[in-house]
Formats: sequence, C-alpha cells, structure tokens
Amino acid sequence: MSARSKARKQSLDLLYESDIRGKDSTDLLALRDVDEEGPDARPIRDYTKILISGVDTHKRKIDELISTYAQGWDMDRLPAVDRNVLRIGIYEILWQEDVPDAVAIDEALALAKELSTEESSGYIHGVLGRIASIRGDLNL
Repeated sequence: MSARSKARKQSLDLLYESDIRGKDSTDLLALRDVDEEGPDARPIRDYTKILISGVDTHKRKIDELISTYAQGWDMDRLPAVDRNVLRIGIYEILWQEDVPDAVAIDEALALAKELSTEESSGYIHGVLGRIASIRGDLNL
C-alpha cells in the first residue's frame, strides 16, 4: 500500500470519527497530531493533513455536490463511510491537481470495497465518475 493510500485511509478514519461523534475534523486532527515516539506512535501523514484540511475547507461545496449527484440518497441516509469516501474522492478530483481523476476514483473504490459494501463501491464509482466528467462545468 502506497504512502498516499495509507494517508487516505487515515483521513477516512478521522472524517468518519468526526461524522459519528459530531466533532470538527480539523480539531480531531489537531488532537491526534502528537509528536511522540515508541511502538504505539501513529504519526499523522502530511497527505492526511492536506486531505482533512481540503475537505474541511470545501465541505459545503462537496456536500452540495454529493446531495445533487447521489441520486436517490439523502446526505443523512448515506452511510457515514460512503459519505466520507465520497468527500475525499471529490476533494481530490476537484482540488488536488497532482492526483489524476482515475487515481482518485480507484483509491475511493478500494476504500469502499475494503470498508463498505460491494453495492457502495458501484454507487461511489458512479458519483465520482459523474463529478469528474462535469468538473469543467462546475462553479467552484
């Protein structure tokens, strides 16, 4: 697993916790970002910080896009894992210029297959594919 894949997983963990606990994701990140050494140390990766900050900065627009293009799903009814996989994927597609769309989509699908259902990965693929295809038409 690549370093960025691990950072995406770490970001998903933090965003999921933020969603479930009703806490701000950047506050959780700050709590976890402790410089310590030893066998139990789990440093926060730089790319995790970029993803959390980016999702937080653009969350309103990201959630608007999910609500618009997640046909038949209300944001509140969407499983928390799927909702946050979509948030990371949309952020990478729209604002992370060094990540090709195909990579962002493939990484989101890998997370969904690992942590959610087979049905979820197909649904996530459809939403992210649609966002990638209309990126130029979006008012960001």
